[in-house]
Amino acid sequence: MTSTNREPASCQQTDHTVRYGGGTIHARCWTPASSPSGSSDDEGLAPIVLMHDSLGAVSLWRGLPQALAIATGRRVVAYDRLGFGESSAIAALPDPGFIAAEARGGFSAVVDQLGIERFVVMGHSVGGGMSIEIAAQWPGRCDALITIAAQTFLEERTLAGVRASREDFRAPGQIDRLRRYHGDKAPWVLNAWTERWLAPDFAGWSLRAVLPCVACPVLTIHGELDEYGSPAHQDLIAALVAGPVTRLTMAGLGHGPHREAQAEVIDAIAAFLAHPR
Repeated sequence: MTSTNREPASCQQTDHTVRYGGGTIHARCWTPASSPSGSSDDEGLAPIVLMHDSLGAVSLWRGLPQALAIATGRRVVAYDRLGFGESSAIAALPDPGFIAAEARGGFSAVVDQLGIERFVVMGHSVGGGMSIEIAAQWPGRCDALITIAAQTFLEERTLAGVRASREDFRAPGQIDRLRRYHGDKAPWVLNAWTERWLAPDFAGWSLRAVLPCVACPVLTIHGELDEYGSPAHQDLIAALVAGPVTRLTMAGLGHGPHREAQAEVIDAIAAFLAHPR
């Protein structure tokens, strides 16, 4: 693993190269500069590991990780899954079990090579589903789970949103939006989302059997107008997880509440982590 350092205001930023599956995973850490040892983990605060969405990358979290690190006093870690962002390209599209597999795959490599023992996992969209799998599969190490616009089963709203986006990306120049973040991997990134989610062998996917294995405190955040999933996903999380649940449904917001109302979302996360119940 290799790393480089930069120093944004009030936060130390460190880039890492994690070896996994014959390739490399790009990871980035933000540590509050007020931490005397340079690692808030040493102060008993588990770092927050971010799981990106279907078209996401480290760079697409934009200013949220640094703001979250400063607000919570915790190290924040984000990584590009294989095939995304600055991580190695892969040829095959994800198989139907890719959401569960990430917990023991790329996520495991990142936390092990970065020396993270305990963690808070936070994911957006499909990254929220992966975060649920991580919390379920790593019960002894996951201190808390935060989901943002997570899907927990396939509903028609989700499929309709994917179909609409697939059509939008067929317009001239639209794929260039993804190339800014994924380079030559952009067509694979798009297909890995649309073709997997719309495939017949994925139609029965659900986290119903996984949610009861989540025993840590949970914060679930969802936009009321989310175009890729109704608040029914929050209902299912609240009904089935074994741990205590804090629910935030944000009126007037869509699939990206952490972008549409970043300050409010960060405040809610900081309050939740200060007093998880």
